[in-house]
Amino acid sequence: MLQFTKRGIYCPRANIYIDPWLPVEKAVVTHAHSDHARGGMGRYLCHRHTAAILRLRLGTAIAVQELEYGEMVTVNGVRISLHPAGHIIGSAQVRLEYRGEVWVVSGDYKLAQDDISTPYEPVRCHTFVTESTFALPIYRFPDPAAVLSEVNHWWQQNAADGFNTVLLAYALGKSQVLLQHLDLSTGPVFVHGAVANVNAVLGGIGYRFTGEWIPPGTDRVAARGAVIVAPPSAFGSPWLKKLVPYRIALCSGWMQLRGARRRRGVDRGFVLSDHADWDQLNQAVAATGADTVYVTHGYEGPFARWLREEKGLQAYEVHLQGGESELMEDDL
Repeated sequence: MLQFTKRGIYCPRANIYIDPWLPVEKAVVTHAHSDHARGGMGRYLCHRHTAAILRLRLGTAIAVQELEYGEMVTVNGVRISLHPAGHIIGSAQVRLEYRGEVWVVSGDYKLAQDDISTPYEPVRCHTFVTESTFALPIYRFPDPAAVLSEVNHWWQQNAADGFNTVLLAYALGKSQVLLQHLDLSTGPVFVHGAVANVNAVLGGIGYRFTGEWIPPGTDRVAARGAVIVAPPSAFGSPWLKKLVPYRIALCSGWMQLRGARRRRGVDRGFVLSDHADWDQLNQAVAATGADTVYVTHGYEGPFARWLREEKGLQAYEVHLQGGESELMEDDL
């Protein structure tokens, strides 16, 4: 039903592409991170919450058809619906059915709940196209609730020592998770302009996140002991340097690796990811009931081999253009 082409994952029967990286007439977009949602498409189809961010990133003039989770459209006999992926707000898996055959394209996903994204829902299918960003056994992430508790404890310690706390996290997704779980009794909360822009758009569709925007040129945060949520691109910027004294942390699944914090030059690393880890990936594949699995976006070869040799599945690696790692996603 689907083909892997130079423009993206293609359904010839419906003449649509899923997360294409080159301009096409009709694109189904799983979520609004830049490695999955690009400009130049004739028409977009996505979840209604993703549509709001697409308009922020790509302009209000784009043509977008919005769907709710579970809502179905039929294109030349192909029944298409979107289902929660749990990755970020509005993220979706794409289900396609034609004459009883069902394929599901996962996009990016995670099974751990973050209290803001609609939780991941397994979708039964014959063929599953899965991401594999963290598809190695070394990536077994700690409980997110425990990690977020560590973040708050670190902020409290920094405040007691007279430092501000800087948390580097993607402007769309992880920043909102952090803001949702901060202990506001510790001190004031400030955000980078990129985070503020995303929060404003999400506010228009019913989400509310704390955090005051710090304009460029601000000499320093008035109240010591603040937490500042900013995208990784702000690291080392003049904007951030004006907010000293601070201690700085990167929130990422890559912090699972020993030495990653040191290589990034930060004071602390928190293992917090918007992607599935090794155990979640295996759980998700099993829950689909699929006999055939295509593995994309990450450790395609090792995971496909594992699924063939250990799980007895027909599994194939697919190298798609645009399969950037988590640290390469757009900071908006």
